[in-house]
Amino acid sequence: MLEIVGGDATHRVEDLPGETAPVGLTLALGRLRVLGVRGMLVALPAPGHPLGLSGPPEFNARAMDAGEAVICHGAAIGLVPEVYEAGPDGDVHVEVVWRVLPVREAPPADVPSLGEAERELAEALRDATALLSRLDVAGSGPAAEAAIDAYRARAEPRREVLAPGYPPRAVRVLELARRVGLLVSLASGNGHGGAVSSAEMGARAEALRPVERVARRAQVAAYNSVVEERERGVR
Repeated sequence: MLEIVGGDATHRVEDLPGETAPVGLTLALGRLRVLGVRGMLVALPAPGHPLGLSGPPEFNARAMDAGEAVICHGAAIGLVPEVYEAGPDGDVHVEVVWRVLPVREAPPADVPSLGEAERELAEALRDATALLSRLDVAGSGPAAEAAIDAYRARAEPRREVLAPGYPPRAVRVLELARRVGLLVSLASGNGHGGAVSSAEMGARAEALRPVERVARRAQVAAYNSVVEERERGVR
């Protein structure tokens, strides 16, 4: 359960079929299994890019606002998180409410295969590195170095970036996607490089958008691969 909730946030599920009141995750997961859910697929949509979504419009709109959603495989339902925070600085209580909504049973939008994602990431990493060099933000400066050190510190003690059962290629793809995402984050930060005007920052963001899109597509492909592998084995 810790792998699902993360940290100390409280999670509950609302509007779950068969339940008249919000329930905790343990009960919710059991209920979903009874409803026929065989796995869960991640969606990471962004404005103009409904990555991992399949409709209908109401679900897509909520997922787009949240920037993430979960699609249940085996039942036509999905979950969208709503995060609430309360309390003073240093003692903030976080609650995540997962809203259950009907979804359309259709292939998720724009999710590549692992092989496609790996090839796209290799190209994106080259593009991001070249772009960072042109912008003079290729890992230079104390802020960039601190961000890279922090990333390595989080990654090194915990080699398993995915739960047991995922194909090895999914691990490689997710690790590479995170590296690309870090480079995009460094290049997007106001404190890195020589771009200081709003026009220059806008140009930088526009140049990085395709790279960020590739990284998100790869993350979804990696997270969802275990369900796809399992389904191929059943057929």
